[in-house]
Amino acid sequence: MATEPIAETLDRTTPALALSGGGFRAALFHCGALIRLNELGYLTKVTRISSVSGGSIASGMLAAAWPRLKRSGDRFDDLDQRVIEPLRAFCRRSVDTAAVGWGSLLPGKSIGDVLAGIYDDLFEGKTLQDLPEGPQFVFNATNLQTGRLVRMQKERLADYTIGLIPKPKIRLAVAVAASSAFPPVLSPVEIDLDPRSWVKLDGAIHHGDPNYTARLSLTDGGVYDNLGLETVDGFDPIIVSDAGAPFGTEESSSGLWPKQALRALDIATDQARGLRKRLLFATAASDKRVVAFCGIDGDPSRYPAPQNLKASPAAIAQLAKMRTRLDPFSDAEQGRLINWGWLMMDVALRSYVATSSPAPTRLPISGMPLT
Repeated sequence: MATEPIAETLDRTTPALALSGGGFRAALFHCGALIRLNELGYLTKVTRISSVSGGSIASGMLAAAWPRLKRSGDRFDDLDQRVIEPLRAFCRRSVDTAAVGWGSLLPGKSIGDVLAGIYDDLFEGKTLQDLPEGPQFVFNATNLQTGRLVRMQKERLADYTIGLIPKPKIRLAVAVAASSAFPPVLSPVEIDLDPRSWVKLDGAIHHGDPNYTARLSLTDGGVYDNLGLETVDGFDPIIVSDAGAPFGTEESSSGLWPKQALRALDIATDQARGLRKRLLFATAASDKRVVAFCGIDGDPSRYPAPQNLKASPAAIAQLAKMRTRLDPFSDAEQGRLINWGWLMMDVALRSYVATSSPAPTRLPISGMPLT
């Protein structure tokens, strides 16, 4: 079979958004980021939204609701009703415990199957083919077989060591489950495919091998790229919402092998994230492209935009260290995470993208201070 080039489907001089992993903590932080993006008129301008793990939960809800959102000019009027409130309700559930419990007990069901079934409650059974033509929603997972990124979107499913499948008929819940299947507890999520549906690409060394084409064994997209940056490379501007866990030092090391292994994994993950961030800023500077980066451990005072609102270092540190599980978050935890994501997206956008926008004077959720 002849190989096919990777088609360019979007104008890369348009805004793209990357939503990181980090469980429910990330989903809630991204809620705040989405609210501020919408208020500043940039959510409607984004042409691609790339997500991993907890970011895919937020992106999946936005994707499912997008065709029904009511738009006035460059803003959505009902983002809170159709996206934010359903996500907040979902983040009050014990998802990981339910998935592990029922997945271990139900015959013929894996933990990944149950996880996807739980997400179906949120996405109402929609498939990737039910998503809008634009923006492009890309849900990223990691292929445990090839060690490469698997991109799932309306237009294609692709692992470029295997090839691509045009217009994949996959439930949105399955794509999000694969993207957020934290290893080893919630993964793998397995997807059965018709081996004949793959189109070969240049460099697809596993194309035609049924060991790779008949079933994908997927885990959390954050294993490969916890920032979701690879699929937005080259866009201008690139807007990043990063709620990943900040790296922490330890005064003493453990002699126990399991603890050493986990610590080594943390170090390797932190280095990978650091390299991706440095590459992002280096290539953007070289190409004279704009990056608006907001991180959960960021410092608003280091951004050039004028500001009226403040966040204390103690509050920032507490929010950045909040758990990343898919377990119930209280209304207070939710409110503070949403306010923090909103504030960080505000200073990032007004510093580098929406530079003429005035500084806000109040947070979106009252009674949830960041001091």
